[in-house]
Amino acid sequence: MSVTKSSAEAPSSGSPGPGPESGPLVDVRDVSVVFRKKRTLAAARLVRAVNDVTFHIDPGETFGLVGESGSGKSTTGRALLKLVPVESGSITVAGQDVASLRGRGLRKARRSMQMVFQDPYSSLDPSSTVAASIAEPLIVHEGLSSRAARGRVNDLVEMVGLRASYADRYPYEFSGGQRQRLAIARAIALHPRFIVCDEAVSALDVSTQNQVINLLERLRAEFRLTYLFIAHDLAIVRHISHRVGVMYLGRIVETGPAERVYGAPAHPYTQALLSAIPDPRRRTERIVLAGDLPDPARPPRGCPFQTRCSFAMDVCTERMPEHTAVEGGGEVACHLQTSGPALAGSPLNDLGSPS
Repeated sequence: MSVTKSSAEAPSSGSPGPGPESGPLVDVRDVSVVFRKKRTLAAARLVRAVNDVTFHIDPGETFGLVGESGSGKSTTGRALLKLVPVESGSITVAGQDVASLRGRGLRKARRSMQMVFQDPYSSLDPSSTVAASIAEPLIVHEGLSSRAARGRVNDLVEMVGLRASYADRYPYEFSGGQRQRLAIARAIALHPRFIVCDEAVSALDVSTQNQVINLLERLRAEFRLTYLFIAHDLAIVRHISHRVGVMYLGRIVETGPAERVYGAPAHPYTQALLSAIPDPRRRTERIVLAGDLPDPARPPRGCPFQTRCSFAMDVCTERMPEHTAVEGGGEVACHLQTSGPALAGSPLNDLGSPS
């Protein structure tokens, strides 16, 4: 897929990115999320969906999170908004410890952090008009009257590129792209600082994806929003993100500036994901990973990727790799950086094709 956007909108081409504001807006440190499967005849199984994840997002920045289905991306996004319980670690959003918030404090904090879900139809109440769905947070959190809220609704609907009169319609009367625009309108209604976009364009056709991506970029620049952009389509993530994190089996295996990660990946998993992007100009062969993601309830010993990695060494089966700084920015968790060829921060391309 290719995403077209003007030079003023692409993060790498000069659009407003992270500014001089000190410190990250979102700071995630050693976060783990554990689900307990229901008991059967055997003992309950623990599934570690997110495992010691650490990253940060600066104000006004878009941080892309990519990986296969089941890698823990969406669970990470939900944990940041406390939609799922956190087993351990800390999450700070706009200076507030999200993991410790309860009751009224959590409700107040939700004004500054919102979410755009993958399926806009299920995230909008099918029995209510669009106006009622968008007005609800304005009435609940800001105490606006129905008339005052309706005025704000009209502005929000026009802000996302639709006519104000559309607010009187029901969700089923809109196309998928229009519904996602309306979901975005509701997400920005309370002027949040941080928005999690969870596969926000994956259910849309290519041309509509372009439009929604450009809308998100325009809103980010206009309102200095900060995004966690979750997707499995790496081509989209490259165009909208300033930095990228790559997840595998609940862990972040590589982070870095988008252009560095895409141009010089330092982890074999990142390299394999990039090889799957349709590109007639590519000179290297596609890397097909053998097998599926391991069972998160029974992860392999050592490096979680070693069962599918063409570069796997003995050390990969013995211990977890440490995070190593990468040339060009970011970090990678891979024994190739410290053992065997000892890349020491160099891109994986220096090794050539895997055997």
